[in-house]
Amino acid sequence: MRTQRLAWAITGSGHYLRESLAILQTLQDVDIYLSRAAAEIIQQYGFQSALEATGHKVYQDKTASSVPVERFYEGVYHSLVISPATSNTIAKMAYGFSDSLVTNLFAQAGKTRVHSILFACDTAAELESEAPRDNMVKVFPRQIDLDNVAKLKQFADTTVVEDMAALQDVIMQRLATLHDLHLHDGIQVLDTLTE
Repeated sequence: MRTQRLAWAITGSGHYLRESLAILQTLQDVDIYLSRAAAEIIQQYGFQSALEATGHKVYQDKTASSVPVERFYEGVYHSLVISPATSNTIAKMAYGFSDSLVTNLFAQAGKTRVHSILFACDTAAELESEAPRDNMVKVFPRQIDLDNVAKLKQFADTTVVEDMAALQDVIMQRLATLHDLHLHDGIQVLDTLTE
């Protein structure tokens, strides 16, 4: 049986993009999906070499029908991570839109019961975010942005995290759980499942 992989989608935000790429460099068996805006932001922030340093295959949003989502129906992925996730992407996912590569990935993950782990950019009333050229800026998310994050927290098979430490912890716990399930030939070890 083929080893299942982790799908990781990046949207067009610089907020913790550097840290997301650093986590990606520590992982194996990952496919990276870039929204159109993510491809632009990675260039704008000068992170192309960091993306390449991950060593993972990269898919870009270049087809109207988001062709790569069929990989969820083929059982290629055990989990989907979306980090960073912009307020635009969060809003679309919260209301069921699937009109881009990343929102389509989330929809198909849900339809195939593949667990999603989301790092939403807007999770607090005030935060600092990295802007291009290593500048930090204050950001004040709107109430609707915070409400959309709260809505996604209620979705089945979805974990929303609010910082990079939590993102890394949830990914590692997920990978450990999947590894334990594989080692036990399908005997579920429920006390280690943290979803």
